[in-house]
Amino acid sequence: MNYRHAFHAGNFADCMKHALLVWLLRAFSRKQSPFFVLDTHAGAGAYALERGPAERTGEWRRGIRLLLENPPPPLADYVGLVQRLGLYPGSPLLIRACMREGDRLACCELHPEDVALLRARFAHDRQVGVHARDGYEALRALLPPREGRGLVLIDPPFEDPEEYDHLRTALLGASKRFRHGVCAVWYPIKHRAPVRAFHAMLAESGLRDIVAAELVLREPTDPSRLNGSGLVVINPPFRFEEEAAVILSALLERLGTGEAGAGARLVRLADE
Repeated sequence: MNYRHAFHAGNFADCMKHALLVWLLRAFSRKQSPFFVLDTHAGAGAYALERGPAERTGEWRRGIRLLLENPPPPLADYVGLVQRLGLYPGSPLLIRACMREGDRLACCELHPEDVALLRARFAHDRQVGVHARDGYEALRALLPPREGRGLVLIDPPFEDPEEYDHLRTALLGASKRFRHGVCAVWYPIKHRAPVRAFHAMLAESGLRDIVAAELVLREPTDPSRLNGSGLVVINPPFRFEEEAAVILSALLERLGTGEAGAGARLVRLADE
């Protein structure tokens, strides 16, 4: 599956991932001490929706477009950021918008055009570093952060058939280096078998305190379609499960099409 950000910007999966991301970032802001964010697959940072790749797919019309007018209260913070930032913001811009003085962001990206765009966006920002490097390698190089607390966002394109194995290895390594850090991993739901295997792999990994949040728009039986998406969170902040359930329900109510098998759920894969 090719999930190049530009073609799918603002679709339902982006809305789900970014609404939960904003909540996670706000949770870090409850404490005064600075935090660090590592975005391992950062993309270009922001995307035009009415021209270029996003317009060609039109996926945003069944995603963020349906949230912009009178967003439900659980989504108001996220949607407000989208409206304020202009172009549909990728994770780097949303993260930056939620940071305070003293917080820090490291963006990793390998695509040369996207790296150039990121560097242009953050050229004079001392709180943001842009790295033209493999995101998985960056987990070894940039963790643990000097701040002592923070979030790792892993949002790979899932072009590699071994991606889930790479994720398991990456998460085990990140946990050893940054034991109390929060890790959030996005994944597609096309059909259930790969997701079940991924969940089982994590449950048997020895990692603790793992929750999976999922939004599914239709029964995930067609492997040629993106039927849903999930976000695995390791070491979720206090009240994540309760608040994420409300966010997912609001997304399903606004973005759902009433197809059979649609739903939102949270699954605890490993206890604390």
